[in-house]
Amino acid sequence: MTRLSLAYLQQRNLSALQRFAQGGLTYDAFRDLALVERSQRVETARVVRQALEAEQCAREAAMQEKLKLACEQAEAARRARERDPAYIAKVKNQKLRAQYGVDTFIEQHCFGRFMKILKSVDAGRRLQDEDVVWLSTTAEEYFSEELRAAYHRLEAEFFSSEFARTSDPWMAVNASSHYRKCYEARKAKALLDAIDIDQQKSKKLKAALWTTRGGVMRDLSRWEEALSLGERAHAVRQDDYRPCTLLGAIHMETGHYSLGQEWYAKAIERGATIKSVDQDVRKIFFQADSAKQAEMRAFLLGEDPQRYAWAKTRVKPA
Repeated sequence: MTRLSLAYLQQRNLSALQRFAQGGLTYDAFRDLALVERSQRVETARVVRQALEAEQCAREAAMQEKLKLACEQAEAARRARERDPAYIAKVKNQKLRAQYGVDTFIEQHCFGRFMKILKSVDAGRRLQDEDVVWLSTTAEEYFSEELRAAYHRLEAEFFSSEFARTSDPWMAVNASSHYRKCYEARKAKALLDAIDIDQQKSKKLKAALWTTRGGVMRDLSRWEEALSLGERAHAVRQDDYRPCTLLGAIHMETGHYSLGQEWYAKAIERGATIKSVDQDVRKIFFQADSAKQAEMRAFLLGEDPQRYAWAKTRVKPA
C-alpha cells in the first residue's frame, strides 16, 4: 500500500486494517480485532450523537425560553400601553378620524381644534359658527365628505325639531337644505309635505319653499316637478338667484345644456358667484356617468375651454 493509503487508514482509526495491510496481523487476528474496533466505533458514534442531540435540545429549550420571555415582555408592554391615558386617547382619535374619513396628516396647529370638533359632532352636538367657517377655510382639507354629512345631519335635525316646536316654515326650509346636503332628500320631502305653500302670504317665503322643494324633487330625479317648482319660485321672486341656480342645475342634469347655462347666467346676474355656479356644474359633471360626462365635456369645452378645463379629466379628482 502507498504511504498515502496507510495515512488514511490511520486517520480513520482503522488500526487493525492498517496492521493487516502491512502484514502485522494474520487474517483471523485481523477479523477478531476489526470486530472489536467496529463495536467501539459504533459506541463512540452513539455517544457523540446523544451529545449532539442533548446540545440541540438545550439550544431549543434556551430559544423557547427567550421567546417566552420576549412574549411576556411584549404582552406586559401592551397591557401597560393600553392602560396609558395618552395611548387610549390616541387610539380613540384614530378610530374617530377613520369613522369620519379623515385619513390625511393633520398639522399640529390644527390638530387640537379639529379633534375637538370631531368629538363634538360624534357626540351629537351642533358646531359653533366659527368652527364651521374654520372648517370651510383654514381646515378645508380635513372637512371630509363624511364629516360634512354628519354636520348637515345635525343641523337638519335641529331645524326640524324647531319646525315641530314653532311651526315656522323657515325652519323647514333650513332643515330641508341641510337634509339635502347629507343625502336625505326623502326626510326633507316628508317635512315639506306638511306645509301648504299656496297659503303662505310672504312671497319670499313662498319662493324659498318652492325652491327648496324643487331641489328635493331634483334629488329624487322627479325632473318635471322640480322644473315646475323652480319656475314658480322664479315667477314670485324674479330678483332671487336661487331659483335660477336650481333651474340651471336641472337643465344641465337632464341634458339641456344651453338652457342650463342661460339660467346659470341669470343666477350670476342676480347675485350668485361664478365660483359657486362652476362648483355646481363640476358636481353635476363628476356625478354623471361616462356617457353623460362625454356630452357635457364636449359642450363645456366648446363654450369656454379655459373656464372648463377641468372637464378634460375623465374621473373625479381626489
